[in-house]
Amino acid sequence: MKRTKSNSAWLLLWLVVAGGCGAAEGGGGGELTDRAVRAVATTSIVADLVREVGGDRVQVTGLMGPGVDPHLYRASEGDVRRMMDADIVFFNGLHLEGRMGELFEEMGSAGRPTVAVTDGIDPSLLLTPPEFEGAYDPHVWMDVSLWRRAVDRVAEALTELDPDHAAGYRERAEAYSSRLEELDGAVRERIAKVPPEQRVLVTAHDAFNYFGRAYGFEVRGLQGISTVAEAGTADVQELARFVAERQIPALFIETSVSARSIEAVLAAVQARGFDVRLGGNLYSDALGGPGSGAETYEGMIRTNVETIVSALLGEIE
Repeated sequence: MKRTKSNSAWLLLWLVVAGGCGAAEGGGGGELTDRAVRAVATTSIVADLVREVGGDRVQVTGLMGPGVDPHLYRASEGDVRRMMDADIVFFNGLHLEGRMGELFEEMGSAGRPTVAVTDGIDPSLLLTPPEFEGAYDPHVWMDVSLWRRAVDRVAEALTELDPDHAAGYRERAEAYSSRLEELDGAVRERIAKVPPEQRVLVTAHDAFNYFGRAYGFEVRGLQGISTVAEAGTADVQELARFVAERQIPALFIETSVSARSIEAVLAAVQARGFDVRLGGNLYSDALGGPGSGAETYEGMIRTNVETIVSALLGEIE
């Protein structure tokens, strides 16, 4: 809580300074006809989306790099400065960036353009887990068909900010949406190789429920929707019992979550006499680094699907 208050105080100070310098309007200052749009995005997944729609017209700065957990992320003073210097800020929303919510509210109140990309998704399509009472599951990108709806929200926001280049935003959004439609079909085709009774996905936290609903998987996460609450011994033993009884062949580590929790489940399952193994690393709340094959959203989805299918079918050693 102390850190959040510190960030809020820094934001208010920055607003005063910016206002005194005449930069309170228009983010980074200067007419957009003379330069590119400066955008800041919170997660690497949101940053990738904004780059696809913005193209060369938009310079995107991402706050969270590969492997960063947005549930636990705390904005630094440098992050606040980058957001205040930007023309527009994009974030996932649905409380994914929980510790940054207050910052977005204050920026919006000060007239700074802040856009939750999930605002373009019909709430009736969102999951409402009972343990996340009063809020939606924010991991909507795990269902490619839902993430396509976020494309339109980004295009709409950029068009409103920079109407002179609306045609370019719409063209790139349509092209990217078509690619995502093809990606969704490719995912379904690959997953069809796994018999329905084998489609059980066990991970560190519940980031894959939209994936499960869209592609026919039963999903079990050790830590629930958010990684803020740590799993206890009872949670580990209960998940181990489930894995052993169902004879699930593989468990999966997430690159943005500590491997310790799943390794504890692995040991508990093996103690029960069932030889489960680690199926590989999945990208959940963040994209992968250079050379990972998951540097983009499309690459992340393809990499995850190949890892899941190969592990469940025993195609990897």
